[in-house]
Order: sequence, then structure tokens, then C-alpha cells
Amino acid sequence: MKRLHNRTALVTGGSRGIGEAIVLRLAEEGANVAINFTSDSSREKAESVRRKVEELGGRAVIVQGDVGRKEQVQAMFETVEKELGSIEILVNNAGVAPFESFLHVTEETWDRTYNTNVKAIFLGSQLAAKGMIERGYGKIINVLSTASLVVTSPVIPHYQSSKAAAHMLTKSMAIELGRYGINVNAVGPSTVDTDMCTDYLADDEIRRKEVEANPMKRLGTARQIGDAVVFLASDEAEQINGHLLMVDGGLTVKAAQPDDHMER
Repeated sequence: MKRLHNRTALVTGGSRGIGEAIVLRLAEEGANVAINFTSDSSREKAESVRRKVEELGGRAVIVQGDVGRKEQVQAMFETVEKELGSIEILVNNAGVAPFESFLHVTEETWDRTYNTNVKAIFLGSQLAAKGMIERGYGKIINVLSTASLVVTSPVIPHYQSSKAAAHMLTKSMAIELGRYGINVNAVGPSTVDTDMCTDYLADDEIRRKEVEANPMKRLGTARQIGDAVVFLASDEAEQINGHLLMVDGGLTVKAAQPDDHMER
């Protein structure tokens, strides 16, 4: 039997990139998956991911909603539970990382980053946890970053501090919810070659430096993040709680060299 046979999962930001890879890996392991997307422009991509899940033999539904707004999160959960059943696995994957230096970052950018990267985890997890407590079972997995542990760039202070906050929130939830049979963990990717990083990695010199800075001398893949999420969602990780599983090739365990990243 597949590891997540007939489990119901919700993946925020599941229409593209790492989110899509997570959705497909969950489906490959037997889960039925709700695919969250935010804007109308992402609807077609979400529909494409839904069809891929169905081709794998799973059930899927797409749910539009801004994960940083409580009323939209509530409506999204109601739709998922009506279409697929109670949410047993919540993957808080949605995130934004606009490049602006500390002296130039705007209040609007700061608020949007924290709403998506931190508040959304709070809103979705709090709502999911209430149902999970009733069933005595649940898996909450937050997609964080190497920036949860170290300063990865001088031009995203809002992003880095939000991911560090999400890391501590993961730990706090794990302590409070563990007694109810709920595991709360996180996954920390390094730079992954997805559409979120297309413009950044289009510069050949930046790509070279990213690869060279990594001990494995390669970029990560979205599927690798999906693999880590599947593990944490499975019974194999039953006793893992409050953990940040780094999928970064060892990047965060070495001291950075002066030429590891370009300051731009």
C-alpha cells in the first residue's frame, strides 16, 4: 500500500514550482490533494496540476484563496472538506521573496512578505489543527528556507526574517500540538531552479556562484523537496516533531566564503 493511501492533503501555493512538485509526490503516494492558488492568472496552472493528479489515479480539487486572509482561508477549508474530506496533511508552501535591500524595502513589501510567509502559516495551521485534534491525527509541514537559519543575501531582509519567524512558529506549534497526535515539521530548501527563481538564475554568473557555493556543487530540485515532504507526512516520521529538515546539499552547515553570493 502507498504511504499516504487515501489521506487528504492541502498544499498552499500548489499550482507551480515547489508546490506543484509537492502535490504530485503526495499524489504518487496515494493522497488526495487540494491545490491552492491565489490569482486568476494561476488558475490554468492549477487546473493543469489537478489533471496530473487525476492521471496518477488520485482525486484533486483546486481552491482559490489568499492564504494571508482569514475569511478566504476559512472558505478554502470548507471547500476542501466538502470535496475531499477532512484535511489530514497541511503543507504551508506559499511564499514570496521580492528583492529589496533593507534601506529600500517598502512597508507594502514588508507586510505582503509577512502575510504570506508567516501569517498564512498561523491562519491555516490554527484552522487545520482544530480538526486534527478531534481526530487525534495530523501532519503540518511548513516549507521554509536556508534563510531560516542564515543570512543568504544582503537584499532580502524581510524574507529572511519572515522565514526565521516561521521556523520558530514551527517549533512552538510542535510543542503545543504534539500531545494531540499532530506532527509539525518544516523543510528547508536552498536555491531551487523553479519559475520563482527564473530571473535570478538567468544570470549565468549568479547561477555559477550558486552552484559553486553549494557543497554538492549543484542546485536542488523541486522533486527533492516533495520527497522530503512525503517523508514527514508519512508514518515513517511518526516520532519526528518540531524539526527543520534541510534539503540544501549541506549549504547551511559550512561557513560562507566571501564570494559565495553576489551583492546585488
